[in-house]
Amino acid sequence: MSLDGRIALVTGSSRGIGRAVALALAEDGADVAVHYNRDLAAAEESAEAIRALGRRAVPVAAAIQDPGSLASMVELVQKELGPVGILVNNAGVASQGRSVLKTEAEELEALMRIHALGPHELCKCVLPGMREQARGDIVMVSSMATKYNAAGGAPYNMGKAAMEALAFTLAAEERRFGIRVNVVAPGLVETEMGRRLVKATSGIEDLRQLDEQMPFGRVCQPEDIANTIRHLVSDRSAYTTGQRIGIDGGGQ
Repeated sequence: MSLDGRIALVTGSSRGIGRAVALALAEDGADVAVHYNRDLAAAEESAEAIRALGRRAVPVAAAIQDPGSLASMVELVQKELGPVGILVNNAGVASQGRSVLKTEAEELEALMRIHALGPHELCKCVLPGMREQARGDIVMVSSMATKYNAAGGAPYNMGKAAMEALAFTLAAEERRFGIRVNVVAPGLVETEMGRRLVKATSGIEDLRQLDEQMPFGRVCQPEDIANTIRHLVSDRSAYTTGQRIGIDGGGQ
């Protein structure tokens, strides 16, 4: 699944799913822009791990909710690495767990900006350069939350649902330019966000306590998501676009 010569930008890749995706793409030959919001040290750790694989890597900072910040980030990536051919919109935050009645408008707006409006603007930034390449790939990291729409999660559920609508629209618009757009929708994954969610809902701090309850006897790992994405952006998946792939072991 060679990605030699391709440039990837993975948002939220200083840790968790994003870091696993960045490393997987680098293992397959891509040079990677490691996006972060505040934690430069963590982003540099990811970049060093990528360089150790023999690929180029550069940490790039941007606030996903700020269009100007995103445009500046893409300009820097193009200057340091080249035009983006693979974009993985992964960065996200969780809801505060309030009912619709108690949710503040500010929280709803913030999560919509991070999960939907920011990815919309970032796609706009990379599409001109991506259209000039032989192939382009955009992957949206959504959530199984859009299937279950659990109580207390309206801002998150709505943001991810809007992200998926963006993906399907882009898939229809950009197919003629050789750009594939797909969605991966993880269930519970062993990440910092996953640990916080489980601790808040059940008081469990170690997710591995849930292994016996999970499909295939273990909690989903970031690498499980990364392996699906590396397949979607490879030549082995040249005829796949406009699809949503749930990654929850068949149901939790």
